Amino acid sequence: METLLQQLTRGNALILIIILGIGGSFQSGYHITGLSSPSPFIQRFINSSWYDRYEEHPPAQTVTMIWSLIVSMYAVGGLFGAVSVKFISGRLGRKKAMICNSFIAIVAAGIMLTSKVAKSYEMIIVARILYGYSSGLGTSTHLIYLGEISPRKIRGMVTLTSATFGSLGKLFAQFCGLSEILGREELWNIVLCVPAFFSVVHVIALPFLPDAPRYLFIEKDDDKACKKALQSLWGQGDYKQEMDEMSAEQAVIEAAPPKSPLQLLRDRTVRWQLITMSFIYCCNQLSGMSMISTFSFDIFLKAGIPRDKIRYITLGLGVSEIITSISSGLLIERTGRRPLFWGAYGVMSVSWVLVTVTQTLKDSSYWVPYITTGLIILFIIFFCGGPGGATATLNSEIFIQSDRLAALVLTGIQRWVMFAILGLVFPFLINALSSYCFVLFACVCLLACLYTFFILPETKGKTLLDISEEFKAITLCGKSFLEKERVETKL
Repeated sequence: METLLQQLTRGNALILIIILGIGGSFQSGYHITGLSSPSPFIQRFINSSWYDRYEEHPPAQTVTMIWSLIVSMYAVGGLFGAVSVKFISGRLGRKKAMICNSFIAIVAAGIMLTSKVAKSYEMIIVARILYGYSSGLGTSTHLIYLGEISPRKIRGMVTLTSATFGSLGKLFAQFCGLSEILGREELWNIVLCVPAFFSVVHVIALPFLPDAPRYLFIEKDDDKACKKALQSLWGQGDYKQEMDEMSAEQAVIEAAPPKSPLQLLRDRTVRWQLITMSFIYCCNQLSGMSMISTFSFDIFLKAGIPRDKIRYITLGLGVSEIITSISSGLLIERTGRRPLFWGAYGVMSVSWVLVTVTQTLKDSSYWVPYITTGLIILFIIFFCGGPGGATATLNSEIFIQSDRLAALVLTGIQRWVMFAILGLVFPFLINALSSYCFVLFACVCLLACLYTFFILPETKGKTLLDISEEFKAITLCGKSFLEKERVETKL
Protein backbone atom coordinates (compact mmCIF):
# COMPACT_ATOMS: atom_id res chain seq x y z
CA MET A 1 0.00 0.00 0.00
CA GLU A 2 2.89 2.32 0.75
CA THR A 3 4.23 1.79 -2.77
CA LEU A 4 0.90 2.82 -4.29
CA LEU A 5 0.78 6.02 -2.24
CA GLN A 6 4.35 6.82 -3.22
CA GLN A 7 3.48 6.34 -6.89
CA LEU A 8 0.49 8.65 -6.61
CA THR A 9 2.39 11.43 -4.84
CA ARG A 10 5.69 11.25 -6.78
CA GLY A 11 4.31 13.58 -9.48
CA ASN A 12 1.07 15.45 -10.14
CA ALA A 13 -1.08 12.33 -10.60
CA LEU A 14 -3.00 12.69 -7.32
CA ILE A 15 -3.74 16.38 -8.02
CA LEU A 16 -4.98 15.52 -11.53
CA ILE A 17 -7.18 12.68 -10.20
CA ILE A 18 -8.82 15.10 -7.71
CA ILE A 19 -9.29 17.88 -10.30
CA LEU A 20 -10.77 15.42 -12.81
CA GLY A 21 -13.03 14.01 -10.08
CA ILE A 22 -14.61 17.34 -9.08
CA GLY A 23 -15.22 18.25 -12.73
CA GLY A 24 -16.35 14.77 -13.78
CA SER A 25 -18.37 12.13 -11.93
CA PHE A 26 -18.77 14.35 -8.81
CA GLN A 27 -21.06 16.62 -10.85
CA SER A 28 -23.15 13.69 -12.08
CA GLY A 29 -23.47 12.23 -8.57
CA TYR A 30 -24.58 15.59 -7.16
CA HIS A 31 -27.26 16.20 -9.80
CA ILE A 32 -28.67 12.66 -9.55
CA THR A 33 -29.62 13.16 -5.87
CA GLY A 34 -29.57 16.97 -5.60
CA LEU A 35 -33.13 17.44 -6.86
CA SER A 36 -34.81 15.33 -4.16
CA SER A 37 -34.41 17.83 -1.29
CA PRO A 38 -35.80 21.00 -2.99
CA SER A 39 -38.51 19.13 -4.97
CA PRO A 40 -41.52 20.46 -2.91
CA PHE A 41 -40.13 24.01 -3.10
CA ILE A 42 -39.71 23.82 -6.89
CA GLN A 43 -43.28 22.52 -7.30
CA ARG A 44 -44.55 25.49 -5.23
CA PHE A 45 -42.42 27.79 -7.41
CA ILE A 46 -44.07 26.34 -10.55
CA ASN A 47 -47.46 27.03 -8.97
CA SER A 48 -46.65 30.64 -8.01
CA SER A 49 -44.96 31.40 -11.39
CA TRP A 50 -48.04 30.16 -13.24
CA TYR A 51 -50.29 32.30 -11.00
CA ASP A 52 -48.16 35.42 -11.59
CA ARG A 53 -48.50 34.98 -15.36
CA TYR A 54 -52.12 33.88 -15.75
CA GLU A 55 -53.65 35.05 -12.43
CA GLU A 56 -55.03 31.59 -11.74
CA HIS A 57 -53.63 28.48 -10.12
CA PRO A 58 -52.54 25.73 -12.52
CA PRO A 59 -54.32 22.34 -12.55
CA ALA A 60 -52.53 19.70 -10.44
CA GLN A 61 -51.72 17.61 -13.52
CA THR A 62 -50.04 20.62 -15.16
CA VAL A 63 -47.71 21.06 -12.17
CA THR A 64 -46.97 17.32 -12.23
CA MET A 65 -46.23 17.44 -15.98
CA ILE A 66 -43.82 20.41 -15.63
CA TRP A 67 -42.15 18.74 -12.64
CA SER A 68 -41.79 15.49 -14.63
CA LEU A 69 -40.14 17.47 -17.45
CA ILE A 70 -37.67 19.03 -14.98
CA VAL A 71 -36.73 15.56 -13.69
CA SER A 72 -36.62 13.69 -17.01
CA MET A 73 -34.86 16.35 -19.13
CA TYR A 74 -31.69 15.65 -17.14
CA ALA A 75 -31.59 12.14 -18.65
CA VAL A 76 -32.30 13.54 -22.14
CA GLY A 77 -29.35 15.92 -21.79
CA GLY A 78 -27.21 13.04 -20.48
CA LEU A 79 -28.09 10.97 -23.54
CA PHE A 80 -26.94 13.74 -25.91
CA GLY A 81 -23.78 14.22 -23.85
CA ALA A 82 -22.95 10.50 -24.07
CA VAL A 83 -23.55 10.50 -27.86
CA SER A 84 -21.22 13.50 -28.39
CA VAL A 85 -18.28 12.18 -26.32
CA LYS A 86 -16.56 10.54 -29.33
CA PHE A 87 -16.70 13.71 -31.43
CA ILE A 88 -15.77 16.24 -28.71
CA SER A 89 -13.18 14.16 -26.85
CA GLY A 90 -11.61 12.98 -30.11
CA ARG A 91 -11.56 16.44 -31.70
CA LEU A 92 -10.49 18.55 -28.71
CA GLY A 93 -8.48 16.01 -26.72
CA ARG A 94 -9.25 14.85 -23.20
CA LYS A 95 -8.13 17.97 -21.33
CA LYS A 96 -9.87 20.54 -23.53
CA ALA A 97 -13.03 18.42 -23.60
CA MET A 98 -13.15 18.42 -19.78
CA ILE A 99 -12.59 22.20 -19.64
CA CYS A 100 -15.31 22.79 -22.26
CA ASN A 101 -17.62 20.54 -20.26
CA SER A 102 -17.08 22.58 -17.09
CA PHE A 103 -17.97 25.79 -18.96
CA ILE A 104 -21.29 24.18 -19.95
CA ALA A 105 -21.94 23.30 -16.27
CA ILE A 106 -21.18 26.91 -15.23
CA VAL A 107 -23.59 28.29 -17.87
CA ALA A 108 -26.27 25.86 -16.64
CA ALA A 109 -25.75 27.05 -13.06
CA GLY A 110 -26.13 30.68 -14.16
CA ILE A 111 -29.47 29.87 -15.82
CA MET A 112 -30.65 27.91 -12.76
CA LEU A 113 -29.61 30.70 -10.36
CA THR A 114 -31.49 33.42 -12.27
CA SER A 115 -34.63 31.31 -12.93
CA LYS A 116 -36.06 32.25 -9.51
CA VAL A 117 -35.71 36.00 -10.11
CA ALA A 118 -37.08 35.63 -13.66
CA LYS A 119 -39.98 33.50 -12.31
CA SER A 120 -39.41 31.06 -15.17
CA TYR A 121 -39.73 27.30 -14.74
CA GLU A 122 -38.71 27.00 -18.42
CA MET A 123 -35.24 28.18 -17.38
CA ILE A 124 -35.08 25.34 -14.83
CA ILE A 125 -35.84 22.85 -17.62
CA VAL A 126 -33.11 24.36 -19.84
CA ALA A 127 -30.62 24.27 -16.96
CA ARG A 128 -31.47 20.61 -16.26
CA ILE A 129 -30.88 19.72 -19.93
CA LEU A 130 -27.46 21.42 -19.82
CA TYR A 131 -26.64 19.77 -16.47
CA GLY A 132 -27.53 16.42 -18.02
CA TYR A 133 -25.43 17.09 -21.12
CA SER A 134 -22.50 18.09 -18.93
CA SER A 135 -22.89 14.92 -16.83
CA GLY A 136 -23.15 12.64 -19.87
CA LEU A 137 -20.09 14.14 -21.58
CA GLY A 138 -18.08 14.70 -18.37
CA THR A 139 -18.57 11.24 -16.85
CA SER A 140 -17.43 9.44 -20.03
CA THR A 141 -14.49 11.78 -20.69
CA HIS A 142 -13.45 11.55 -17.02
CA LEU A 143 -13.31 7.75 -17.30
CA ILE A 144 -11.34 7.87 -20.58
CA TYR A 145 -8.86 10.37 -19.08
CA LEU A 146 -8.28 8.20 -15.98
CA GLY A 147 -7.72 5.06 -18.06
CA GLU A 148 -5.17 6.87 -20.25
CA ILE A 149 -3.06 8.35 -17.43
CA SER A 150 -2.75 5.23 -15.25
CA PRO A 151 0.10 2.69 -15.29
CA ARG A 152 -1.00 -0.94 -15.69
CA LYS A 153 -0.14 -1.95 -12.10
CA ILE A 154 -2.52 0.57 -10.49
CA ARG A 155 -4.95 1.08 -13.37
CA GLY A 156 -7.82 -0.46 -11.39
CA MET A 157 -7.32 1.80 -8.39
CA VAL A 158 -7.00 4.97 -10.49
CA THR A 159 -10.06 4.34 -12.69
CA LEU A 160 -12.13 3.37 -9.64
CA THR A 161 -11.77 6.93 -8.32
CA SER A 162 -14.49 7.94 -10.84
CA ALA A 163 -16.99 5.89 -8.80
CA THR A 164 -15.62 7.35 -5.54
CA PHE A 165 -16.17 10.92 -6.74
CA GLY A 166 -19.66 9.98 -7.96
CA SER A 167 -20.48 8.74 -4.45
CA LEU A 168 -18.91 11.88 -2.97
CA GLY A 169 -21.17 14.01 -5.19
CA LYS A 170 -24.27 12.14 -3.96
CA LEU A 171 -23.21 12.57 -0.31
CA PHE A 172 -22.48 16.27 -0.79
CA ALA A 173 -25.92 16.78 -2.38
CA GLN A 174 -27.59 15.05 0.59
CA PHE A 175 -25.55 17.17 3.01
CA CYS A 176 -26.35 20.47 1.22
CA GLY A 177 -30.03 19.46 1.10
CA LEU A 178 -30.34 19.35 4.90
CA SER A 179 -32.56 22.15 6.24
CA GLU A 180 -29.73 23.23 8.55
CA ILE A 181 -27.48 23.88 5.52
CA LEU A 182 -29.16 24.91 2.20
CA GLY A 183 -32.36 22.85 2.23
CA ARG A 184 -34.73 25.80 2.79
CA GLU A 185 -37.34 27.19 0.43
CA GLU A 186 -35.61 30.53 -0.16
CA LEU A 187 -32.37 28.74 -1.16
CA TRP A 188 -33.63 26.01 -3.54
CA ASN A 189 -31.99 27.62 -6.61
CA ILE A 190 -28.66 27.96 -4.78
CA VAL A 191 -28.55 24.30 -3.67
CA LEU A 192 -28.87 23.30 -7.35
CA CYS A 193 -25.92 25.54 -8.31
CA VAL A 194 -23.36 24.37 -5.71
CA PRO A 195 -21.38 22.13 -8.16
CA ALA A 196 -20.60 25.21 -10.29
CA PHE A 197 -18.04 26.26 -7.66
CA PHE A 198 -16.13 23.01 -8.30
CA SER A 199 -16.47 23.55 -12.06
CA VAL A 200 -14.77 26.94 -11.68
CA VAL A 201 -11.90 25.34 -9.70
CA HIS A 202 -11.67 22.67 -12.41
CA VAL A 203 -11.45 25.26 -15.23
CA ILE A 204 -8.73 27.22 -13.39
CA ALA A 205 -6.56 24.24 -12.37
CA LEU A 206 -6.75 21.76 -15.29
CA PRO A 207 -4.82 23.87 -17.88
CA PHE A 208 -1.72 23.56 -15.65
CA LEU A 209 -1.85 19.74 -15.68
CA PRO A 210 -0.85 17.39 -18.55
CA ASP A 211 -3.13 15.79 -21.13
CA ALA A 212 -3.51 11.98 -21.21
CA PRO A 213 -0.17 10.34 -22.20
CA ARG A 214 -1.87 7.51 -24.13
CA TYR A 215 -3.88 10.07 -26.16
CA LEU A 216 -0.73 12.10 -26.91
CA PHE A 217 1.24 9.02 -28.07
CA ILE A 218 -1.40 7.02 -29.96
CA GLU A 219 -3.71 9.68 -31.39
CA LYS A 220 -1.39 12.71 -31.66
CA ASP A 221 1.75 10.62 -32.43
CA ASP A 222 3.81 12.85 -30.09
CA ASP A 223 6.16 10.59 -28.11
CA LYS A 224 8.04 13.53 -26.54
CA ALA A 225 4.85 15.09 -25.15
CA CYS A 226 3.77 11.64 -23.96
CA LYS A 227 7.02 11.07 -22.05
CA LYS A 228 6.86 14.58 -20.58
CA ALA A 229 3.26 13.95 -19.44
CA LEU A 230 4.23 10.61 -17.85
CA GLN A 231 7.12 12.26 -15.97
CA SER A 232 4.89 15.12 -14.84
CA LEU A 233 2.28 12.70 -13.54
CA TRP A 234 4.35 9.88 -12.06
CA GLY A 235 7.82 11.39 -11.45
CA GLN A 236 11.10 11.05 -13.33
CA GLY A 237 11.83 7.84 -15.26
CA ASP A 238 12.26 6.52 -18.81
CA TYR A 239 8.82 4.77 -18.92
CA LYS A 240 10.06 2.50 -21.71
CA GLN A 241 7.71 -0.35 -20.79
CA GLU A 242 4.63 1.91 -20.85
CA MET A 243 5.62 3.50 -24.16
CA ASP A 244 6.42 0.10 -25.73
CA GLU A 245 2.92 -1.06 -24.73
CA MET A 246 1.41 2.08 -26.35
CA SER A 247 3.54 1.49 -29.46
CA ALA A 248 2.22 -2.09 -29.78
CA GLU A 249 -1.34 -0.83 -29.42
CA GLN A 250 -0.68 1.91 -31.98
CA ALA A 251 0.48 -0.74 -34.49
CA VAL A 252 -2.79 -2.64 -34.00
CA ILE A 253 -4.81 0.57 -34.44
CA GLU A 254 -2.97 1.46 -37.67
CA ALA A 255 -3.99 -1.93 -39.05
CA ALA A 256 -7.59 -1.32 -37.90
CA PRO A 257 -8.49 2.44 -37.72
CA PRO A 258 -10.91 3.86 -35.08
CA LYS A 259 -14.48 2.67 -35.51
CA SER A 260 -17.82 4.41 -35.28
CA PRO A 261 -20.42 3.00 -32.83
CA LEU A 262 -22.25 1.25 -35.71
CA GLN A 263 -19.01 -0.27 -37.03
CA LEU A 264 -18.19 -1.48 -33.53
CA LEU A 265 -21.58 -3.17 -33.24
CA ARG A 266 -20.86 -5.07 -36.48
CA ASP A 267 -17.31 -6.08 -35.45
CA ARG A 268 -17.29 -9.72 -34.27
CA THR A 269 -13.82 -9.40 -32.68
CA VAL A 270 -15.26 -7.21 -29.90
CA ARG A 271 -18.66 -8.90 -29.66
CA TRP A 272 -17.99 -10.44 -26.23
CA GLN A 273 -16.69 -7.13 -24.85
CA LEU A 274 -19.87 -5.36 -26.00
CA ILE A 275 -22.13 -8.12 -24.64
CA THR A 276 -20.26 -8.06 -21.31
CA MET A 277 -20.41 -4.29 -20.84
CA SER A 278 -24.02 -4.05 -22.01
CA PHE A 279 -25.06 -6.89 -19.69
CA ILE A 280 -23.20 -5.48 -16.67
CA TYR A 281 -24.53 -1.94 -17.23
CA CYS A 282 -28.04 -3.36 -17.63
CA CYS A 283 -27.71 -5.42 -14.44
CA ASN A 284 -26.31 -2.44 -12.52
CA GLN A 285 -29.29 -0.31 -13.56
CA LEU A 286 -31.81 -3.08 -12.77
CA SER A 287 -30.08 -4.17 -9.55
CA GLY A 288 -32.01 -1.54 -7.58
CA MET A 289 -29.15 0.88 -6.87
CA SER A 290 -30.39 3.59 -9.26
CA MET A 291 -33.80 3.44 -7.62
CA ILE A 292 -32.31 3.74 -4.11
CA SER A 293 -30.42 6.87 -5.22
CA THR A 294 -33.46 8.49 -6.86
CA PHE A 295 -36.37 7.25 -4.72
CA SER A 296 -34.71 6.62 -1.33
CA PHE A 297 -37.35 8.70 0.49
CA ASP A 298 -40.25 6.66 -0.98
CA ILE A 299 -38.47 3.33 -0.38
CA PHE A 300 -37.79 4.02 3.31
CA LEU A 301 -41.28 5.46 3.80
CA LYS A 302 -42.75 2.23 2.38
CA ALA A 303 -40.38 0.25 4.63
CA GLY A 304 -41.99 1.89 7.68
CA ILE A 305 -39.21 4.33 8.73
CA PRO A 306 -40.56 7.52 10.41
CA ARG A 307 -40.59 10.46 7.97
CA ASP A 308 -38.42 12.70 10.18
CA LYS A 309 -35.60 10.10 10.34
CA ILE A 310 -35.35 9.32 6.63
CA ARG A 311 -33.05 12.21 5.65
CA TYR A 312 -30.48 11.14 8.25
CA ILE A 313 -30.63 7.54 7.00
CA THR A 314 -30.04 8.70 3.40
CA LEU A 315 -27.05 10.73 4.64
CA GLY A 316 -25.76 7.54 6.27
CA LEU A 317 -26.16 5.73 2.94
CA GLY A 318 -23.96 8.37 1.30
CA VAL A 319 -21.26 7.92 3.95
CA SER A 320 -21.43 4.12 3.39
CA GLU A 321 -20.91 4.64 -0.34
CA ILE A 322 -17.82 6.79 0.16
CA ILE A 323 -16.14 4.45 2.67
CA THR A 324 -16.85 1.39 0.54
CA SER A 325 -15.65 3.04 -2.69
CA ILE A 326 -12.34 3.98 -1.07
CA SER A 327 -11.94 0.47 0.43
CA SER A 328 -12.70 -1.09 -2.96
CA GLY A 329 -9.98 1.09 -4.54
CA LEU A 330 -7.48 -0.38 -2.12
CA LEU A 331 -8.69 -3.97 -2.71
CA ILE A 332 -9.13 -4.11 -6.47
CA GLU A 333 -5.43 -4.60 -7.31
CA ARG A 334 -5.15 -7.41 -4.74
CA THR A 335 -8.33 -9.40 -5.34
CA GLY A 336 -8.71 -8.74 -9.07
CA ARG A 337 -11.91 -7.68 -10.85
CA ARG A 338 -13.89 -10.93 -11.14
CA PRO A 339 -14.31 -11.67 -7.38
CA LEU A 340 -15.54 -8.11 -6.81
CA PHE A 341 -18.23 -8.68 -9.44
CA TRP A 342 -19.59 -12.17 -8.77
CA GLY A 343 -19.13 -12.02 -4.97
CA ALA A 344 -20.90 -8.67 -4.65
CA TYR A 345 -23.74 -9.62 -7.01
CA GLY A 346 -24.32 -12.78 -4.94
CA VAL A 347 -24.62 -10.88 -1.65
CA MET A 348 -26.82 -8.22 -3.31
CA SER A 349 -29.22 -10.92 -4.53
CA VAL A 350 -29.52 -12.44 -1.04
CA SER A 351 -30.01 -8.94 0.45
CA TRP A 352 -33.02 -8.23 -1.79
CA VAL A 353 -34.61 -11.60 -0.98
CA LEU A 354 -34.30 -10.80 2.75
CA VAL A 355 -35.65 -7.26 2.18
CA THR A 356 -38.74 -8.81 0.56
CA VAL A 357 -39.23 -10.98 3.67
CA THR A 358 -38.79 -8.09 6.13
CA GLN A 359 -41.10 -5.86 4.07
CA THR A 360 -43.81 -8.53 4.28
CA LEU A 361 -43.32 -8.69 8.08
CA LYS A 362 -42.85 -4.94 8.67
CA ASP A 363 -46.04 -4.57 10.75
CA SER A 364 -45.15 -7.45 13.09
CA SER A 365 -42.72 -5.40 15.22
CA TYR A 366 -41.32 -1.86 15.46
CA TRP A 367 -37.71 -3.05 14.84
CA VAL A 368 -38.39 -4.87 11.53
CA PRO A 369 -38.13 -1.63 9.39
CA TYR A 370 -34.67 -1.06 10.84
CA ILE A 371 -33.63 -4.58 9.78
CA THR A 372 -34.80 -3.59 6.27
CA THR A 373 -32.65 -0.45 6.47
CA GLY A 374 -29.64 -2.51 7.55
CA LEU A 375 -30.11 -4.88 4.59
CA ILE A 376 -30.34 -1.95 2.16
CA ILE A 377 -27.12 -0.51 3.62
CA LEU A 378 -25.51 -3.97 3.18
CA PHE A 379 -26.68 -3.96 -0.45
CA ILE A 380 -25.15 -0.50 -1.01
CA ILE A 381 -21.83 -1.52 0.59
CA PHE A 382 -21.48 -4.53 -1.73
CA PHE A 383 -22.69 -2.62 -4.81
CA CYS A 384 -20.20 0.23 -4.29
CA GLY A 385 -17.42 -2.16 -3.32
CA GLY A 386 -18.14 -4.43 -6.30
CA PRO A 387 -19.83 -3.60 -9.62
CA GLY A 388 -20.47 0.06 -8.73
CA GLY A 389 -16.75 0.80 -8.76
CA ALA A 390 -15.24 -2.06 -10.78
CA THR A 391 -17.49 -1.44 -13.83
CA ALA A 392 -15.64 1.82 -14.56
CA THR A 393 -12.31 -0.02 -14.33
CA LEU A 394 -13.50 -2.85 -16.58
CA ASN A 395 -14.87 -0.41 -19.16
CA SER A 396 -11.45 1.25 -19.51
CA GLU A 397 -9.60 -2.09 -19.76
CA ILE A 398 -11.48 -4.30 -22.22
CA PHE A 399 -11.42 -1.99 -25.26
CA ILE A 400 -8.26 -0.88 -27.06
CA GLN A 401 -7.76 2.83 -27.87
CA SER A 402 -9.41 2.71 -31.32
CA ASP A 403 -12.60 1.12 -29.92
CA ARG A 404 -12.90 2.84 -26.55
CA LEU A 405 -14.65 6.07 -27.56
CA ALA A 406 -17.25 4.27 -29.68
CA ALA A 407 -17.82 1.76 -26.85
CA LEU A 408 -18.35 4.58 -24.34
CA VAL A 409 -20.91 6.17 -26.68
CA LEU A 410 -22.87 2.89 -26.84
CA THR A 411 -22.74 2.20 -23.09
CA GLY A 412 -23.53 5.87 -22.37
CA ILE A 413 -26.64 5.73 -24.58
CA GLN A 414 -27.76 2.54 -22.83
CA ARG A 415 -27.14 4.00 -19.38
CA TRP A 416 -29.08 7.23 -19.93
CA VAL A 417 -31.99 5.63 -21.80
CA MET A 418 -32.44 3.09 -19.00
CA PHE A 419 -32.08 5.82 -16.38
CA ALA A 420 -34.93 7.77 -18.02
CA ILE A 421 -37.17 4.71 -18.45
CA LEU A 422 -36.65 3.44 -14.89
CA GLY A 423 -37.27 6.92 -13.48
CA LEU A 424 -40.69 6.91 -15.14
CA VAL A 425 -41.59 3.26 -14.44
CA PHE A 426 -40.35 2.66 -10.87
CA PRO A 427 -42.98 4.79 -9.02
CA PHE A 428 -45.71 2.72 -10.70
CA LEU A 429 -43.77 -0.52 -10.11
CA ILE A 430 -43.43 0.05 -6.36
CA ASN A 431 -47.16 0.89 -6.12
CA ALA A 432 -48.21 -2.17 -8.14
CA LEU A 433 -45.88 -4.81 -6.71
CA SER A 434 -45.13 -3.28 -3.30
CA SER A 435 -42.36 -5.29 -1.57
CA TYR A 436 -42.32 -7.93 -4.34
CA CYS A 437 -40.59 -5.52 -6.75
CA PHE A 438 -37.38 -6.35 -4.84
CA VAL A 439 -37.65 -9.98 -6.04
CA LEU A 440 -37.10 -8.63 -9.58
CA PHE A 441 -33.90 -6.93 -8.40
CA ALA A 442 -32.77 -10.17 -6.69
CA CYS A 443 -33.21 -12.17 -9.91
CA VAL A 444 -31.19 -9.61 -11.91
CA CYS A 445 -28.35 -9.72 -9.36
CA LEU A 446 -28.32 -13.53 -9.46
CA LEU A 447 -28.05 -13.54 -13.28
CA ALA A 448 -25.17 -11.03 -13.08
CA CYS A 449 -23.42 -13.23 -10.48
CA LEU A 450 -23.60 -16.29 -12.74
CA TYR A 451 -22.44 -14.40 -15.87
CA THR A 452 -19.43 -12.77 -14.21
CA PHE A 453 -18.43 -16.04 -12.49
CA PHE A 454 -18.56 -18.27 -15.59
CA ILE A 455 -17.77 -15.93 -18.53
CA LEU A 456 -15.94 -12.74 -17.47
CA PRO A 457 -12.11 -13.06 -17.83
CA GLU A 458 -9.80 -11.58 -15.18
CA THR A 459 -8.16 -8.33 -16.40
CA LYS A 460 -5.90 -7.55 -13.43
CA GLY A 461 -2.29 -6.68 -14.40
CA LYS A 462 -2.75 -7.46 -18.13
CA THR A 463 -2.13 -5.29 -21.18
CA LEU A 464 -5.13 -4.15 -23.22
CA LEU A 465 -4.05 -6.42 -26.10
CA ASP A 466 -3.78 -9.46 -23.77
CA ILE A 467 -7.28 -8.74 -22.42
CA SER A 468 -8.61 -8.43 -25.98
CA GLU A 469 -7.16 -11.89 -26.83
CA GLU A 470 -8.80 -13.43 -23.74
CA PHE A 471 -12.22 -12.19 -24.85
CA LYS A 472 -11.64 -13.58 -28.35
CA ALA A 473 -10.97 -16.99 -26.78
CA ILE A 474 -14.39 -17.15 -25.05
CA THR A 475 -16.56 -19.95 -26.42
CA LEU A 476 -20.22 -20.76 -25.82
CA CYS A 477 -21.36 -24.33 -26.51
CA GLY A 478 -17.95 -24.92 -28.12
CA LYS A 479 -18.31 -22.03 -30.60
CA SER A 480 -17.01 -18.45 -30.72
CA PHE A 481 -18.00 -15.38 -32.72
CA LEU A 482 -14.62 -15.51 -34.50
CA GLU A 483 -15.29 -19.00 -35.83
CA LYS A 484 -18.54 -17.74 -37.37
CA GLU A 485 -16.63 -14.87 -38.96
CA ARG A 486 -14.09 -17.29 -40.51
CA VAL A 487 -16.89 -19.42 -41.97
CA GLU A 488 -18.56 -16.32 -43.46
CA THR A 489 -15.20 -15.19 -44.93
CA LYS A 490 -14.65 -18.58 -46.61
CA LEU A 491 -18.13 -18.57 -48.07
